[in-house]
Amino acid sequence: MVDAALPAATVASPELRVRPQLGRDDWIMRAFLAVIAVYLTVALALPLATMVSKSFEVRTFPYDSIHIARLAEDGSEEVRTLGDWAADAGFAEAVAQAGRSSAIPAVRLFPGWDSPDSTVVAYRVLNRSGEAGTAEFDRKQLPLDEWVEIPRDQIRSVVFRAGTARSVANYVRYVTTPALFNSVGNSLLVAILTTAFTVTLAFGFAYALTRTQMPFKGAFKTIGLVPILVPSLLPGIGLVYLFGNQGLLRDMLMGQSIYGPIGIVMASVFFTFPHALIIITVALSISDARLYEAATVLRAPAHRVFWTVTLPGARYGLISAAFVVFTLTITDFGVPKVIGGQYNVLAVDIYKQVVGQQNFEMGAVVSIVLLIPAVLAFVVDRFATRRQVALLSSRAVPYMPKPNARLDWTMFGYCAVVSALILGILATCQFAALVTFWPYNLELTLRHYNFDLADGGGWKSYRNSLTLALWTAFVGTGVIFLCAYVVERVRAFDSGRAAVQFLAMMPMAIPGMVLGLSYIFFFNSPANPLNVIYGTMAILVISTITHFYTVAHLTAVTALKQMDPEFESVSASLKQPVTRVFARVTIPVCTPAILDIWIYLFVNAMTTVSAVVFLYSPLTTLASVAVLNMDDAGQLPAAAAMGMMIFYTNLVMRVVHLGVGRLVQRRTQAWRIGS
Repeated sequence: MVDAALPAATVASPELRVRPQLGRDDWIMRAFLAVIAVYLTVALALPLATMVSKSFEVRTFPYDSIHIARLAEDGSEEVRTLGDWAADAGFAEAVAQAGRSSAIPAVRLFPGWDSPDSTVVAYRVLNRSGEAGTAEFDRKQLPLDEWVEIPRDQIRSVVFRAGTARSVANYVRYVTTPALFNSVGNSLLVAILTTAFTVTLAFGFAYALTRTQMPFKGAFKTIGLVPILVPSLLPGIGLVYLFGNQGLLRDMLMGQSIYGPIGIVMASVFFTFPHALIIITVALSISDARLYEAATVLRAPAHRVFWTVTLPGARYGLISAAFVVFTLTITDFGVPKVIGGQYNVLAVDIYKQVVGQQNFEMGAVVSIVLLIPAVLAFVVDRFATRRQVALLSSRAVPYMPKPNARLDWTMFGYCAVVSALILGILATCQFAALVTFWPYNLELTLRHYNFDLADGGGWKSYRNSLTLALWTAFVGTGVIFLCAYVVERVRAFDSGRAAVQFLAMMPMAIPGMVLGLSYIFFFNSPANPLNVIYGTMAILVISTITHFYTVAHLTAVTALKQMDPEFESVSASLKQPVTRVFARVTIPVCTPAILDIWIYLFVNAMTTVSAVVFLYSPLTTLASVAVLNMDDAGQLPAAAAMGMMIFYTNLVMRVVHLGVGRLVQRRTQAWRIGS
């Protein structure tokens, strides 16, 4: 109780409030939190800010402020502006759309300047451009407001470079360019269709796994999760072999082409199916059996129970799955690149603008446009996830399905068909990688696995992917788990924890193409001291860890929340350093989650394309990028072979992970088994 003798003003005085004294361990934790915050700022926030700034950057040529005089042998001269010379030389499009190029060589403006019959003896240049651009001679800027005479044989050393300004011109150009703006509608269409098909199929599959007593549940669940282990390009390749111009089942499309929205939707359903399956399975698994008992007592028919109990109970899981699938589809690059044909979508537009046209500013604009639906879907997904958790109560009773022969065998047939479709696409890819020449010579051969004879980087690409995956798994697991630990265990300092938590959640809303392009703008700048890592394996590791940071962070946080925070308090009372508690208690207890984070990062590092397609160099080519390059070069069998190598690698590592997980469970999780 407060002593009544003390004045009220004294009791309420902020200066007299007791504040906890920070010890050495608290300062160590805060130091680690600061390091993680710096990492996330440099690896995520600053690159994104640089990309946003780049999207408003407009290249402006000094068409009106540079005058060029052409001197003839008879002493006459013709003086015109740079814009007039450019228009006459066929640069009308460049005049109207200056953002497509950064420089115009002077010789391009004067066709026939080097002809023996030319009467021109020299050129004079008046540079008044300033910040709007520059006129350069022999790589040096010409002085302002001074006529400089240049002999005809040296005109090849004159270059007119664009300047920069900031405006919304790039966004205006994007909206007014149908070929670009139509990609928004195309992306939304395929994303919505994919979401509808995937969530429907995954719900039926998850319902069979959680609400029936059908046989082979374990096998079906394993098959349903197999697409996680393959790069998104592989299902596109498999569908080309099945429904392409030389496909075995092309007649089933009734004259429609697989190269376009049909192919994108089919491949995207394959690619996103396991993600929806995991979420919906969890949503259906946490249902309260008391609701079904009440329905049975009230003699409600099965269909009424389904619509009034099952669906409402899983609605937030369905919403979450829908937005996850929507985000994965609209941001995916691999599927539409392989099988999209001329059907443009946002992710491919970014690639075309950057790689095809070297128009980085417009690539940044498309990235911002792609970021909008991804962020909105992420926000809704987080809201739905929180509401789903709130459905559980401490009195809930787990639902146990009862045998029902008709329902069990019906769902068994459904799961068998879906599993056959999944395995059929993988089997097609494997078969195509082994035949001599599809579909004319089906003799088996291993020559397509001689990647050194194909475009894409050869076996070195595969070894680089293994290197990337191992570095990403080991370094990423350590960084992410440490970040989650300090966020959960730092005392006070709420503002710092909230900032780091916000940065840790951002990567889930950032498409891989957007992250990769932002890294170009940020790390490729000569003014950035971190420019030394550009083009190395280090930047690939950093981008991959950052891209898949959020899910791993949430996994670690979930595991840490299961531990009583009093462990640290007890250790402090016993004068034990926090590092000892972390090493001897926290890590052993959370080892299963740490292993899950490790395999998650490894698998995604092997399969990722979008986050690294802009960042690799000739020395750091990757297997997933090699699949893309082989497909571009028309070497589809080699692309299928490399894709299957990625699948087999992930499959082996997944089996190893399961074995190590069981060993760890026996050694460090006996307390869980005993309970």
